Amino acid sequence: LNKPKKVISTVKDTHNRKIVMDYIPKKFRLTPIGRLDQNTTGLLLFTNDGDLQQFLTHPKNNVPKDYEAIIEGRLSPLQKRKIKKGIYIGVKEFGQAEVLDQVTEKKRSKVTLRLRQGKKREIRRILFKLKVKLFSLKRIGFSKIKLGNLKEGEYRELQKSEISLLKKL
Repeated sequence: LNKPKKVISTVKDTHNRKIVMDYIPKKFRLTPIGRLDQNTTGLLLFTNDGDLQQFLTHPKNNVPKDYEAIIEGRLSPLQKRKIKKGIYIGVKEFGQAEVLDQVTEKKRSKVTLRLRQGKKREIRRILFKLKVKLFSLKRIGFSKIKLGNLKEGEYRELQKSEISLLKKL
């Protein structure tokens, strides 16, 4: 699913907010693999395979997840080093990411980041600590699965070959 903004990554919601399951046909008995906060858009995988879900979400397995952040200005070489080394993001946690790419147009940059663990709101917290203004955040890859040109709110079934790629990690 290409999760839209303001949609909650949960199977049920007691506050009647829009949830990711509203976009998945009821005939599929699936659960989301991990979460995206309500303001983050992009790739969210679903499964009916509990073992695969456990493997893909467990921090020790270091499954890469790629994000595209639109920020004000540019990340400096020092900020990039801090992000790579790890930065204290509060609550006895350190956030760490790999900066894969940075493209600047006018006063904004599109930064591609790779997370290996994915703590709660990790990229948002890293950028906040670095005093970098974040305009939008979108997950564009989960392991070897890419978002591609799926429009917001659209979903597609994974091909057998894609499922095999996830199981071979």
